[in-house]
Amino acid sequence: MFKYKPKPHSLFILTAQKRFVALLPHPPSSSATTHSYNALINRHSTQGAHRQVLITYTSMLNANIPSDAYTFPSLLKACSFLNLFHLGNSLHQRVIVNGLSTDSYIASSLINFYVKFGYNDVARKVFDFMPERNVVPWTTVIGCYSKMGDVREAFSLFRQMRYEGIQPSSVTLLSLLFGVSEVPYVQCLHGCAIFYGFMSDLNLLNSMVNLYGKCGSIEDCRKLFEFMDRRDVVSWNSLLSAYAQIGDLCEVLLLLKRMKLQGLEPGLQAFGSVLSVAVSTGDMRLGRLVHGQILRGGFVLDAHIETSFIVMYLKGGNINVAFKMFERSLDKDVVLWTAMISGLVQNENADKALAVFDQMFKFGMKPSTETMASVITACAQLGAFNLGKSIHGYILRQKLSLDTAAHNSLVTMYAKCGHLDQSYIVFDRMSKRDLVSWNAIVAGYAQNGCVYKAFSLFNEMRSCHQTPDSITIVSLVQGCASTGQLHPGKWIHGFVIRNGLRPCILVDTSLVDMYCKCGDLDSAQRCFNLMPSQDLVSWSAIIAGYGYHGKGETALRLYSKFLETRIKPNHVIFLSILSSCSHNGLIDQGLNIYESMTRDFGFVPNLEHHACMVDLLCRAGKVEEAYNLYKRMFSDPVLDVLGIILDACRANGNKELGDIIANDIIKLRPMSAGNYVQLAHCYASINKWEGVGEVWTHMRSLGLRKIPGWSFIDIHGTITTFFTDHNSHPQFLEIVNTMTILREEMNKMEEVDLNFESNHTHYYNIC
Repeated sequence: MFKYKPKPHSLFILTAQKRFVALLPHPPSSSATTHSYNALINRHSTQGAHRQVLITYTSMLNANIPSDAYTFPSLLKACSFLNLFHLGNSLHQRVIVNGLSTDSYIASSLINFYVKFGYNDVARKVFDFMPERNVVPWTTVIGCYSKMGDVREAFSLFRQMRYEGIQPSSVTLLSLLFGVSEVPYVQCLHGCAIFYGFMSDLNLLNSMVNLYGKCGSIEDCRKLFEFMDRRDVVSWNSLLSAYAQIGDLCEVLLLLKRMKLQGLEPGLQAFGSVLSVAVSTGDMRLGRLVHGQILRGGFVLDAHIETSFIVMYLKGGNINVAFKMFERSLDKDVVLWTAMISGLVQNENADKALAVFDQMFKFGMKPSTETMASVITACAQLGAFNLGKSIHGYILRQKLSLDTAAHNSLVTMYAKCGHLDQSYIVFDRMSKRDLVSWNAIVAGYAQNGCVYKAFSLFNEMRSCHQTPDSITIVSLVQGCASTGQLHPGKWIHGFVIRNGLRPCILVDTSLVDMYCKCGDLDSAQRCFNLMPSQDLVSWSAIIAGYGYHGKGETALRLYSKFLETRIKPNHVIFLSILSSCSHNGLIDQGLNIYESMTRDFGFVPNLEHHACMVDLLCRAGKVEEAYNLYKRMFSDPVLDVLGIILDACRANGNKELGDIIANDIIKLRPMSAGNYVQLAHCYASINKWEGVGEVWTHMRSLGLRKIPGWSFIDIHGTITTFFTDHNSHPQFLEIVNTMTILREEMNKMEEVDLNFESNHTHYYNIC
């Protein structure tokens, strides 16, 4: 007896059963009635009306009409589509009671049913208990293992099937192809298709062409395509996709032309292949042409093509076009949201990326791990520690499983925000670390001035058998450069040589920059000369190095050599040489280079170049000219540049202009102690002591205090900071006593030297 207790989601079956029973005729015999019901059930199943299938079956039961082998396959299919596992399980029991479990079509339906709900072991038992198996259940169970990704078991069953004398059908080979991802398996099935005479099956051949392309065997893919007597649009799209995957744009375009000559119009999928090449190669012109063709063809963009276009425009920096397409999209899935957020982050628009993320939440879209990784990177770019911490908290509360890339983003975010403890905690708790993870934590400590800890992590990284790359080395070298630590920098340079990590333009340039910033210009020049080729960054580093170490003439000679290389200069190298001229008083040369930017290179100077020229004129004592240049070139006030001019006014005794600029500075930033101190010094330089008193009084009334001057030294990896006129250092007394002892010793040595010199002078006089 069929005893199925209806679940809430299947109560609709019972509520409508009487109506359907009334609609059905009462045929004269039970066999004719069973046949009529089966016909109605199968018709509903073919039309996808799975609820009607179950309602009809309920009516059949109420009319006491017996079911047969043709009834259950459609019922099981309906249960699969409607997620009614318990009902399907009850139908299985009914099959067993009716003695129909040996029927091959029912068994195949049961296998599909159990696999759909993840009960693969039950599906296999159904198959194993079948007394006789034809090609249908064999094909079903093979397809199940193939879809699961267990290709070895699928092929093992295929061999067993052939061993038992069951000849496969073309559907069997198609079901095997579903899970294949390696060329040898495709070649094996290709051979079987030839052996069993399936080479006229277009669906099978199209699948093999597609798989050869996906597996990267473009030669086999092309040979099979050319062998085919009959081809449809799917055949052409499969070959186009294969060439698009390897980025062969020329062949893709030739195939499109050939396709049109044979009377086939390219569809959306064909244009999608061309678009994928445009995206991978960054060919914006081709991408726009494809976009135009699709619009002219009146095609409706699917989610995949739409996402590809948005990614392409974002890669090309056309943020406005990408944003318009994104806003017009009616069917935004998580992939599209993530692509938009990630693209904005890559274009240094982290604030817009976070706004899109907020919009995504309002739409009720659940973010993926890739989304979270991009959002965390946006927080790192903005230095938004509180927001980044909140997002991390959301991840923990929602128990989202983050992949390694998302964890790496968290490590970087906390490090860039200066919270190294949190950064290390995330890193330490990672179950799986890759090279990017190690680089993130090493760079985090190095960029925050903790070079000793960065080197310690570097050694730990090597002990974990993780090979450092150029990014690791550059992070450590930059850390040494920022803190002026020459000896660790030399050690990492030795490591680079011993491990063959050069020539590498990134590593070599960072070494040049490190030696320049540490004052070892000879080593910097040697590293520069040993580079197989120099780029703009390396030339900028060596020129700037000589410039800020007082060797302006050398910087100019190097700039002349750079111009001989025919490399097109950029704003950075102009900034380096202008700064060198400014620091070394090379006024005429600086003015000539400034004018040549527009005259010879068509380069419009930006605010930083204008600021360099203001500084150059101020150092030369041409304060009025500097101020006129400032008013002409700066539409909005810039405090740092005004400060340069104010210092020049103080140095040159230009009281009137100094008063104007001082008032401008205080209006712009009234609560800055540094501005008041600068103004007080300006008054003091021209002996205007009443002005000095007024400034100090006003500063005290606002409760402002200037941060004292400070310096630091590195002792065995520990940074020790010293402030002017402060005794807050914990070892202050010991330092004072040591300095006193050293001073006394130096005085004694000076007395000894004087006595020695006096005695020798007396001796020579006697002689």
